[in-house]
Amino acid sequence: MKKANVSKRHRVIEIEWPTFGVCTPPAKASVAEFQSRLDAALEAMDRLGLTHLVVYGDREHFANMAWFTGFDPRFEEALLILGGQSDPLLVVGNECEGYLPVSPLYVAGKLRGERFQSFSLLNQPRANSRLLREIFAGEGIEEGAKVGCVGWKYFADSEHPDGAHAIDLPAYLVDTLRNLAGRENVTNATAILMHPGNGLRTFCSPAEIAYFEYTNILASEGMKRMIFGMQEGMTDHELAQLAGYNGVPLGCHMTLASGDLPGLSGPVGATLRKGTPLSTNICYWGSNICRSGWIASSARDLPSEARDYVESFAGPYFEVMSEWFGLLRIGTPGGELARLVAEKLPFDKFGIFLNAGHLIHLDEWLSSPIYPGSDIPLHSGMAMQVDVIPSSKVYASTRMEDGVVIADETLRQQIQEQFPDCFARCVKRREFMEKTLGIALPAEILPLSNIPAIVPPFFLSPNTILAMKA
Repeated sequence: MKKANVSKRHRVIEIEWPTFGVCTPPAKASVAEFQSRLDAALEAMDRLGLTHLVVYGDREHFANMAWFTGFDPRFEEALLILGGQSDPLLVVGNECEGYLPVSPLYVAGKLRGERFQSFSLLNQPRANSRLLREIFAGEGIEEGAKVGCVGWKYFADSEHPDGAHAIDLPAYLVDTLRNLAGRENVTNATAILMHPGNGLRTFCSPAEIAYFEYTNILASEGMKRMIFGMQEGMTDHELAQLAGYNGVPLGCHMTLASGDLPGLSGPVGATLRKGTPLSTNICYWGSNICRSGWIASSARDLPSEARDYVESFAGPYFEVMSEWFGLLRIGTPGGELARLVAEKLPFDKFGIFLNAGHLIHLDEWLSSPIYPGSDIPLHSGMAMQVDVIPSSKVYASTRMEDGVVIADETLRQQIQEQFPDCFARCVKRREFMEKTLGIALPAEILPLSNIPAIVPPFFLSPNTILAMKA
């Protein structure tokens, strides 16, 4: 066995995992908050010279529409049109029409709805709705209108020769808009909501944060049950059942990859074998809890070439992530976090290819201010995913993927006043991370997960975890 590159700053401790409490689903955002989101979008439209904003949604790409309205498309496509009349118009298919009352704005009479049956699934009734062209024209989309389209991506000119006009809505929608308003007048406006520096959804409200804390609790408590219930010889289906899914919407498919299965694999009926790696995640709207380690009781169960896993891989990762938390301050350029990880966890050993952290929201990946050379400063209201993914042919991986919120003093006071139990749990998690794990946190960090930064290298000995030396 090769000589280990022994680190001097991490340690292994034995603890009983702390309990921080659970909660019931918090109240939905108020009608006034939804209205404020629409108003903020209208202000952004004015700054950009847009007369209309057309927001697309489907089952996979729902988050922008849900943020505006509280409505998420189910089987069908949907469109939200702002700027046509005093109240926005939500255009839905056959089956979603009866679902419109899920929107507080719709119930309050501040959101209009219309059925467009071509959004419905194939061979459903088609004879009782206006043509798409007529719907758009009825909202004032005509020659000279300036229409911003919101999908789920925007494009720089470096990745498309005409990024401003590269639009990721279905072609039949964009073609109709261009025929009415003119090609040059129909542009990609997704950045209004999703840009990591100034996108509207990067400034989370207390109500959003309370909901994300709720889903982080669900996911982290499920992960805890899976880790403590893991046994050699059980199937991955049996392990997944321990997550205790309760029916809240998923943010992405659950992964559970053991042995040689690829990392994004879900449960396939594989038998868990001692001495093999395992990675798994549980993701709801606003949360994604992931852990990666070995199905083992100690390093003795690992292949000989990987027995220095803690000293040479998981431990150094933990140390750098401790520094990463220290940089998670309002005003820090995202490029500083990217540089830290690139320099101290070199690619040839740790294989970190994606961003060293990103923003999370209703969708699992909103955008990220953290990339090489980024001068985008971290700001209050960001819901941050602690998602730094090492990969090694020898050591497999390790992970402390949880959710945290960056909140200035004003936002922290608002959370404490409006959701005092949520705030109290966040404070307890901070104390655990600092006093037990030795991770110094900036004042603006609120951990949302009930297993905050807990990294058990060996899943069959879950009370053995990593910490920093005092």
